[in-house]
Amino acid sequence: QVQLVESGGGLVQPGGSLILSCATSGFILNAPTIGWFRQAPGKEREGVSCISGSDNRTYYSESVKGRFTISRDNAQKMAFLRMNRPKPEDTAIYYCATGRECTGPTTMHYWGKGTLVFVSP
Repeated sequence: QVQLVESGGGLVQPGGSLILSCATSGFILNAPTIGWFRQAPGKEREGVSCISGSDNRTYYSESVKGRFTISRDNAQKMAFLRMNRPKPEDTAIYYCATGRECTGPTTMHYWGKGTLVFVSP
């Protein structure tokens, strides 16, 4: 059974950095598609970043482009999201998920339970 578990969330100051981890298990493919999403209180869940399992392309939302970096370690079966220069508006619960391709939250089939990121001075 496919499972994803996020970790690495917590309090971070603007100008700092944070690395979120997504530990995976149960995948048949060595390089699955992994997406990062977030949900702030009262808002819809939104896509943040994604790395494709078919061509290894990466995608970022406009709000995080240039600040966040997604990566994958196939040997460890883990994915990561490095958050540089976080902003208060980045505060949210962050989820990792997997699906066929990087098309959005509605096409992701397996989800982790999330990890909270709180950005504050």
